[in-house]
This record gives sequence, C-alpha cells and structure tokens, in this order.
Amino acid sequence: MRRRLTAEIWIVLGLSLGKSAVYAVVSLLAALTAGPALADQTTTLNASRSPRPWLDLTYQLLSIGFALVPVALALYLLSANGRSAVRRIGLDAARPLRDLGVGLGLAAVIGIPGLGLYVAGRALGITVEVQAAALNAAWWTVPVLILSALQNALLEEVVAVGYLMERLREMRWSTPLVVAASALLRGSYHLYQGWGPFVGNVVMGVVFSLYYVRRRRVMPLVAAHTALDVVAFVGYAMLPEEWLEAIGVG
Repeated sequence: MRRRLTAEIWIVLGLSLGKSAVYAVVSLLAALTAGPALADQTTTLNASRSPRPWLDLTYQLLSIGFALVPVALALYLLSANGRSAVRRIGLDAARPLRDLGVGLGLAAVIGIPGLGLYVAGRALGITVEVQAAALNAAWWTVPVLILSALQNALLEEVVAVGYLMERLREMRWSTPLVVAASALLRGSYHLYQGWGPFVGNVVMGVVFSLYYVRRRRVMPLVAAHTALDVVAFVGYAMLPEEWLEAIGVG
C-alpha cells in the first residue's frame, strides 16, 4: 500500500506541480548562469499567445482548462474509497461566507509581507522582475486574468495542500514533515522568480499547511490564493506604470 501511494504521489506531481518545480529549478540555473544579475532579468506571467484576439482567448482558455486536469485527477484519486473528495479536503461550499472571510484575512496576512519581501529581494538583487500580466488589451483581458488566478489557486491548494497532505498522512508521516513537504513544494515551483519568492512561498506554504492541519478545509486557502493573484494580475494590468516601477515590477 505504501509503495502504491508513493508511486501515485509521484505520478500526480509529475503531471502538475512537481513538473513545474523541475522546470523552475532549471530556469533558475539558467538565470544564474546567463550573465546578467537576477535583478536585471525579467519573467512574464500570463503572456499573450497570439496577436489575433480570438485566437489568443482560445489559447488562454485551453491553457486554463488543461491545467485543471491534475486537480480533477487528485480529487478522483482521493475519492477512490467512495468518500466525497471535496468534502474530505473541505473544497465544498458548506460555509461560503466564513470561508471567504477567512480567505481574505489570510490573503492580507500573506500578501502585505509578501510584497515587502519581493521589493526587498529586488533591492538585494536575488529576485527577477516579475511582469504579472502581459496580455494584449481586449474585452476579455480582466476576466481571463481572474480565471487564471482561480486556476492557480485550485491547482496549488488542492494538489500541494489537500491531496499531498492527505496522502502523506496516510503514509504516517509526522505533521511537521507533512507541513515541510507541502511548503517546500510550493516554494520550489516558484524558484524561476528567484530566491525571494521561493522564501516567501515557503512561508505561505507553512501558514496554509498549518491552517489545513487544524481545519481540514482548502476552500479558504483557494479564496486567499485567488484574491492574492487577482490583485497581482489585474493590479499589474490596471496600475499606472510609474506605480509599478516604484515597487520594482515595472
């Protein structure tokens, strides 16, 4: 049973966040050996995929949809014993207002220090410039950015927290090891942004994992993560360039 669960975890991560972590490590190595300092390099999120608006929208929606397949796989595997996976990990809508309130509170706790850590990382030269949104302007730009934020939240919180922590608990890992594994995984697939975001996301992972240990609900974490990414993505697209430059993201 233990060997089967181990293989299952590697397969799920290999199709999702584990794959992203490997690419992030390679990207960081490439950045460190490219010549320019990390502070002089840029990484772009949510980039346009075609100059034709309808085709760009199609690509964006396909990317979001296929990125959610590992979420479906993780939920399917967790429900193999007949128990509802969404109830098992607290992804249901049993208490929407409370989950939203907790999520917004967590977003504030994580987001404000996280922005400070990013600015500090840029000043220290250990973090690349992150362009959070580079979509061509269209009527669908903001809705797609919001969908992208929700997709990121579902993928990361369901797989890195709900699924991974449940499976590691079944394998009788201790709580500190489970929390550390989830947090380090979260930090690892952000390494392409530099050391600052790695540390920030590990801290975020510890906070979110400890919340899950106590409450066994990922819905507030999904709400928090969505809020953080919406502010980052839509804010980047909407804020004046001089404001972005002032915090090191312009």
